[in-house]
Amino acid sequence: MSASNSQGIQTLLEAEKEASRIVQQAKQYRVQRLKEARSEAAKEIEVIKAEKAQEFKAMEQEHLGSSDQGAQKVLQETQESMKHVEAAFKENKEKVLAKLLETVTNVKPKIHVNARA
Repeated sequence: MSASNSQGIQTLLEAEKEASRIVQQAKQYRVQRLKEARSEAAKEIEVIKAEKAQEFKAMEQEHLGSSDQGAQKVLQETQESMKHVEAAFKENKEKVLAKLLETVTNVKPKIHVNARA
């Protein structure tokens, strides 16, 4: 009976070793599969990044022309506004100067309301 017990124990030990080997292979397969999945995901991310960068450059080029046009328009409006300001300055310069000189030369001293005792 001890021979059959010994053989039964030996069979169980071999089955346990085989099961352990199968579990180890499964773990290795899972780790390898995770590494492959990460690698594939990284490649897909790089492809998407490249596509988005290309789309961004295309959009940037499309809108770059309109921003140049906008800058030109703003510059032109600014120049026109400056011309109007300069014209108003030339037109009113003498009037303002006369008014300023009149105010400075014709001082009428008064006692302030709060200064009266």
